[in-house]
Amino acid sequence: MACNSIQFSIHGLIKLTGRKIEAEDAIDVIQNGVIIFEYPKDRPYPSRLMIGWIDIKGYRKALHVEVAEDINTKKCIVVTSY
Repeated sequence: MACNSIQFSIHGLIKLTGRKIEAEDAIDVIQNGVIIFEYPKDRPYPSRLMIGWIDIKGYRKALHVEVAEDINTKKCIVVTSY
């Protein structure tokens, strides 16, 4: 996914913090992960669910990130992650 910038929604930040997910891991999924589902009718921006693999204490775990994209500015907004 080609983003000019990546931002976190308030909800996205709350979920990252509550689930002890590093922001850098979510960004890595956006930049290198795989799109597994698209939500083209989401508002105000279409979004997609992505998956990537991260290392946590020697274990590889899946990380899902839902990201909305302002297609005019290529700004990506993290909606949630788990």
